[in-house]
Amino acid sequence: METTLIIFKPDAVQRGLMGRILSRFEEKGLQVVGCKLMKITPELAATHYEAHKEKGFYKGLVAFMTSSPVLVLALRGNGAITIARNMMGATFGSKANPGTIRGDFGVSNSFNLIHGSDSPEAAERELKLFFKAGEVLEYHRAVEGWVYDMSGGKPE
Repeated sequence: METTLIIFKPDAVQRGLMGRILSRFEEKGLQVVGCKLMKITPELAATHYEAHKEKGFYKGLVAFMTSSPVLVLALRGNGAITIARNMMGATFGSKANPGTIRGDFGVSNSFNLIHGSDSPEAAERELKLFFKAGEVLEYHRAVEGWVYDMSGGKPE
């Protein structure tokens, strides 16, 4: 099982899309194991996006991410990173396929509604930035056997 970081960006929060987007992940079968509504500080945004520091869009991105509350999630599931990124769709809403989060709710090439970790290494780093020890939970879901085929002893 993988755990990934998902951020509903300020545009998703301000547009009242949190419930609709979150329900997609839950309906897919991903488990919410951490959740918080927060305002990202400029320092946290700078750390989170440090790989983009030399790019032209960096200052605007940090300003955008600190402009309004965000909803930060830890989602767990078999292949959660790939599943979440496929559900998010292409980076720009204008290019994202219908049926994806960005394709259904976004048209902007600047405001793209959602962030998701792009690798297990990124997920590990990002989860530590946004969640303190003990804030990402381990718990059994009774529905697990109906989400995954467990007949081979592991989720498929």
